[in-house]
Amino acid sequence: MIALDTSVVVRYLVGSPPDQARRATALIEADKEVGLPLVAFLETAHVLRTVYGLARVAILDVLIELLTRENVRLIGLSNSDALAALAGARSMASGPIADALIAAQANSAHALPLYTFDEGMRRHGVAVAAP
Repeated sequence: MIALDTSVVVRYLVGSPPDQARRATALIEADKEVGLPLVAFLETAHVLRTVYGLARVAILDVLIELLTRENVRLIGLSNSDALAALAGARSMASGPIADALIAAQANSAHALPLYTFDEGMRRHGVAVAAP
């Protein structure tokens, strides 16, 4: 398995600059298994929103599509848990994508309750508690 940084994933998803996008595509669409650190995955969502101005639902769709590639694996959370969290976030009108993945990772690690000051975390279906 190889691992990818945010910059490679973003170039792949946005297709520019052309030379970097072509090299990123060659890595991601090869037969090799690709590992994507969870932090890089979240940073990709942030860059797509803040730099490229994509809407939340469009970002969720792109991330879901990326994780359904057979050779792409998240590092730090199973693809199935991440996909379930992203699908759940997509069904919500608003809320940070990161919150959905934080809840999924805490649940996956059986590290509950999730202590938070954010009451909105309850919408992700995990046990939360106030510190």
